[in-house]
Amino acid sequence: MFDVLIHGGRVVDGTGAAPYPADVGVRDGRIEAVGDLSRADVPRAARIDASGRLVAPGFIDAHVHGDATVLDPEVQLAALRQGVTTFVLGQDGLSFAPSSPQALRFVTRYFAAINGAHPALDGGPVSVARLLATYDRTTALNTAYLVPHGTVRHTAGADPAAMLRLVERGLEEGAAGLSSGLEYIPGRYGDAAELAALCAPVAAAGLPYVTHMRGYEEKASAGMAEARLIAERSGAALHVSHYHGPGAELAGMVDDALAAGLDVTFDSYPYLSGFSILAMVALPRDLDDPDLDRLVERLREPEVRRRLARETDPALWHRAVLAHVPSAELGWAEGRTIAEAAAEAGREPAAFCADLLVATALEASCVFAQPPGNDDASMRLLLRHPAHLGGSDGIHLGGHPHPRAFGAFARFLGRHVRELGDWTWQEAVAHLSTGPARRFRLPDRGEIRPGMAADLVVIDPERVTDAADYPRPRVLAEGIGDVLVGGVPVLAGGALTGALTGRPLRPR
Repeated sequence: MFDVLIHGGRVVDGTGAAPYPADVGVRDGRIEAVGDLSRADVPRAARIDASGRLVAPGFIDAHVHGDATVLDPEVQLAALRQGVTTFVLGQDGLSFAPSSPQALRFVTRYFAAINGAHPALDGGPVSVARLLATYDRTTALNTAYLVPHGTVRHTAGADPAAMLRLVERGLEEGAAGLSSGLEYIPGRYGDAAELAALCAPVAAAGLPYVTHMRGYEEKASAGMAEARLIAERSGAALHVSHYHGPGAELAGMVDDALAAGLDVTFDSYPYLSGFSILAMVALPRDLDDPDLDRLVERLREPEVRRRLARETDPALWHRAVLAHVPSAELGWAEGRTIAEAAAEAGREPAAFCADLLVATALEASCVFAQPPGNDDASMRLLLRHPAHLGGSDGIHLGGHPHPRAFGAFARFLGRHVRELGDWTWQEAVAHLSTGPARRFRLPDRGEIRPGMAADLVVIDPERVTDAADYPRPRVLAEGIGDVLVGGVPVLAGGALTGALTGRPLRPR
């Protein structure tokens, strides 16, 4: 007897084998059997007919900003329609734990347009254990969590011993590594020596150091050099977040690190535009103040506005599309470039940008075109690299977010497997499921075999595709209608079942 029987499909089991016909029987949240199970006595309601479809282990989004939004049914639906069953949270060095009350307020406000506000955290301090408990059977998705360096730094007041204790405790409580965001506040104030020291317990636990480097595009070489130095000094495995830019150069840097004996992986998404908070994209670095109230006041000053007009690349006003503008006065600007919105408001772009940051108290974000070096050929070269893992860098907030949150994994399958042949189906599972499970030490995920956790996805290989695009970024993906998390159907016929079986996953 099985709780669920998926029958009639072809299994892509995560071992590297090509898809093969097999049924999958599930009992007590685990895969019980794989093979010819046609004689199994299973009620009709517990059967999923996978005829003409593929059965794969659930996908693990190696980089996503769902720290609060994973609790939102709309976000769960968007992820499950892409086959994603696990979010890796705590990215870019900024999240909700481990935090003091002051750090929690700062992170919630500074990253409001990225992570949002966690509905179950009404004050600090917040430990990693407390945060993970908020994800236990409250969502349809599993979660894994990285200790965020910026939050640690704010909480500890940059005291080295206090920071180290926070990292060690976070790992003891179930974190799957350490993340940094070296272009964001306050992580940008840390140096390689600080991060290498914090990575020592990460290395001892066999977990990765995950970094938003100090720079990309023309700064990627220096950013990777620093990341390598941290990995070499600490002994930690290195994982680079949203790796993008000139493909041959970036792949070469990974190959050089691997040849030197480092354990290196990276994630990337299949688009050529980025997404971030508007303040980081538009403001000169010396103006981007850790005192957020003071920064808002400075943005009212005429001289600061003149500086924006002088020093910000005027091309930004035309290539940055406003994604999240939580302002009754200026919310209409979502979906427009800064130049378009400024013209409609009768303002110069720099002045309008300052108006918008003040009106939203810095809670604004934008989608922006990346430099020409990040072209389609480069993106495809990187995703074919054996060290690549799938990550959406998904941000779900705002009326006009980046479509990657609603389509990245379906785009991997529809465009890069079926249409372009960049991956076979078994290679797709390696990049999107098996590889991330190994990187974050989730040994019972990423394969279909008896004893493994029953996070399972049923894919129509002829129909799976992303439907979200830049004009319509919130359209759900197509071609994945049935998903199990923890052995329970959470998506059936493309709709949520209401089951909340997601668990916080701890590395083993």
